[in-house]
Amino acid sequence: MRKEGYEEKMVEKQKINYHLLLRRVCLIILDIILTVIASVAALATRFEFNIMQIPEEFSGVLWKDEIFFVLITLIIFGIFRIYSSLWEYAGLEEAFNIIGAVVVSTLCELAIVVGTGRHLPRSYYVMRTFYLAALVGASRFCYRIIRLRIRKKETFTISRKKKRIMLIGAGEAGRTLIQEIQNSRYLDQKVCCVIDDNSRKIGRFIMGIRVVGDRYAIQKNVEKYGIEQIIIAIPSAGSKKLKPILDICKETGCELKILPGMYQLVNGEVNVSKLRPVNIDDLLGREEISVNMEEILNYVSGKTILVTGGGGSIGSELCRQIASHTPGKLIIFDIYENNAYDIQQELNMKYPELNLIVLIGSVRDYNRIEKIFAAHKPDIIYHAAAHKHVPLMESSPNEAIKNNVLGTYNLVLAADRWKVKKFVQISTDKAVNPTNIMGASKRVCEMIIQSFNRHSQTDYVAVRFGNVLGSNGSVIPLFKKQIAAGGPVTVTDPEIIRYFMTISEAVSLVLQAGAYAKGGEIFVLDMGEPVKILDLATNMIRLSGYKPGKDIEIKFTGLRPGEKLYEELLMDEEGMTDTPNKLIHIGHPIDVDENKLYYALRVMEDAAANETDDMRLIMESIVPTYKVKTEDM
Repeated sequence: MRKEGYEEKMVEKQKINYHLLLRRVCLIILDIILTVIASVAALATRFEFNIMQIPEEFSGVLWKDEIFFVLITLIIFGIFRIYSSLWEYAGLEEAFNIIGAVVVSTLCELAIVVGTGRHLPRSYYVMRTFYLAALVGASRFCYRIIRLRIRKKETFTISRKKKRIMLIGAGEAGRTLIQEIQNSRYLDQKVCCVIDDNSRKIGRFIMGIRVVGDRYAIQKNVEKYGIEQIIIAIPSAGSKKLKPILDICKETGCELKILPGMYQLVNGEVNVSKLRPVNIDDLLGREEISVNMEEILNYVSGKTILVTGGGGSIGSELCRQIASHTPGKLIIFDIYENNAYDIQQELNMKYPELNLIVLIGSVRDYNRIEKIFAAHKPDIIYHAAAHKHVPLMESSPNEAIKNNVLGTYNLVLAADRWKVKKFVQISTDKAVNPTNIMGASKRVCEMIIQSFNRHSQTDYVAVRFGNVLGSNGSVIPLFKKQIAAGGPVTVTDPEIIRYFMTISEAVSLVLQAGAYAKGGEIFVLDMGEPVKILDLATNMIRLSGYKPGKDIEIKFTGLRPGEKLYEELLMDEEGMTDTPNKLIHIGHPIDVDENKLYYALRVMEDAAANETDDMRLIMESIVPTYKVKTEDM
């Protein structure tokens, strides 16, 4: 069987080689004819095409030496790759190659004629160059046009109905996409019209496609041309500029695609394969967050770094970004082995030189933590391990205390004992005036690190931010599942709002906040404008190609236990100070009664171990802004 397959491949290869050889022979024969025609026509032009008037001294040069001139021309054409180019895809580079080859061959002909003491009219060389370039170029590009026509006919026969496209952006990126769509035999798309806000472009044509209007003409032309897909090709525009356009596009019901960014254009990577679906991040309209990578590199590079909860959404992204900043050693600590394994495999593949250690264990286990610190002596700790789901923690408050509060306390003690340089606690906006046990537990964690910072050599800080798009258990994956199931999409309240940030943005700011840390600060990340969850649900349904309320129902379920209509990022007492990065602010430390705090921690530990029913009351005694509701009792 193997032998038969090999023989078939060899036969196929011989056929391909034969066709290539035949094609080149045909091109060479054609060029011989065209070279002779160009030379005769050039000389005839000098004498107004009256062949009888051509002096014998001129015609004799051609009769005697034309074979030699043709041979030189063919050699030069070979050097300029005229016979190895794919003329089916010919463009400017091939055109310049033809011109260059013709000019060089004419100069060689001039040198031979002058060198042998003979001469031809000076205009002959100019005309010969013009005629030969025109004839050779026309022959190649006519072939290209014929092949394109044949291919379009074949494509039309295979797929008579093409997806009708509206392109937004009449710049270089848009032109490149139109060219690829028009030239490809594999794309079943047809660009019907172009939209651009530049009034000077409206009414003009790009590669035969009319620019029909600005953004306000989108809906009208979607209906006019029967558009099925809209492609946004404005790589230089930021999210803030794109949002109003996307808001119009999502109302059309068309499939939306977008070219990701400016680097695609700079790197010459503008093509259909780079397009991606418009997602909910694009509709938030927030500009990409920038951080000072040098500051992060300076304090992370060469250090031993421990990330707790390193397999989770935030923890794994922390590990990815830290790994890219050349740490001396990266330790991932997580209780969930599957998550830890996934990020381990990813980092091993991407950063084979990384000194990576993955350890399984719980932050509740002080002996395990002590053993790890003794073995590896971390310089920096990012504490991301926590229970975070509000409704689940409302029904299991003791678990929130064991993991979030007592787990953090164990790490803080170990960090102080082993003189860790920096300890960065990942906190949440739910810690501000908490209405649920999860938020209250995170507030206690902030109080612990602010208390320890007064006495320890370690710089303890917390970084507080809101909801992270796409994190495990967040609203985005939930909505996706509900939409995929045909609905309904559940929203707790039509007025509920939340702050959102992408995982990579949040982690980048966490890393930079760590670089700013002097100890005791609560860093607050600027989350931009709050977003209505109802708007989020509506947009996600539209982006999935459905109509809210018609194809997919939106159902209001009422606020869950411990849930607020809106979240705050600062308590009234904290105030705020800016940092060099305008998206990172510092909340001033609030005085903590340490005796009361540590007494409450002992009480919490005993109560949680005994599975008390009064954990909320204990929490209320330590977090003044947390109030137990009657129905929670």
